[in-house]
Amino acid sequence: MRGDVRKDHATAGEDIRQMSGGHVKRMRALHQRKFREAEGLFLVQGRKMLRELLATRFEVVELHATEEAAREMGLADAVISPAHDLERMGTFTQGNEMVAVVRKPAPASLILPAADRFVLAVDDVSDPGNLGTLLRIADWFGAEQLWCSTESVEVWNPKCVQASMGSIFRVPVVPTELPAALRQAAEGGVHIYKAEASGADVFTVKLARPAVLVLGSESHGLSKCVLDAPGSSIAIPSFGGAESLNVSAAAAALCMELVRHGR
Repeated sequence: MRGDVRKDHATAGEDIRQMSGGHVKRMRALHQRKFREAEGLFLVQGRKMLRELLATRFEVVELHATEEAAREMGLADAVISPAHDLERMGTFTQGNEMVAVVRKPAPASLILPAADRFVLAVDDVSDPGNLGTLLRIADWFGAEQLWCSTESVEVWNPKCVQASMGSIFRVPVVPTELPAALRQAAEGGVHIYKAEASGADVFTVKLARPAVLVLGSESHGLSKCVLDAPGSSIAIPSFGGAESLNVSAAAAALCMELVRHGR
């Protein structure tokens, strides 16, 4: 824990540190994107996520926990708060026994993947749970970064943070104008594979690295500007009657193929 929120992170609008109602109201404000962006802060909740967080260099600004949870976790710096306050601070339906306010890291810079590596890129993914799961998949398969189109959901959304199960602390997320990033990657000799239903059967394609694997939104697929960007289209063949795959399921299958080809 490194002290209070610094003044230089405030922007226009009401500073949540000055809101009446104390720490509960300050932390509830961070349920909303506008306050997370204004303050440069986000919430981390639950024992699993706190363990992951405390093993990183992320700055914990404020940590509230029940007496029992703080004792069992060895959280000497935690502010002991009653359960009814923690239920209001956190975003879980129930079981908000510890909630931390964490400073966002400096934005990651876009880097092209190394010779034997790959990057996962997502275009207009709107569901925070899906984005968090995509972070876990990127982490599991060793993606160097996750590139997100500027239209995608905010990565610091509490549902995204929780769904990542700690991967948000390990995989750099780069919000970017995706078509421009894909052109830059192509010019740098990176292979670009775009997932779409009309693409080539991925089982018949020799996937190569360095690579960028691009997936579209849950409901609309890839945007026209991404479809018009450089790259080859690939698809997962269907052997049953399902209409489509969830974007996270598709990402896992395609990442597995990409990694398998590189072994």
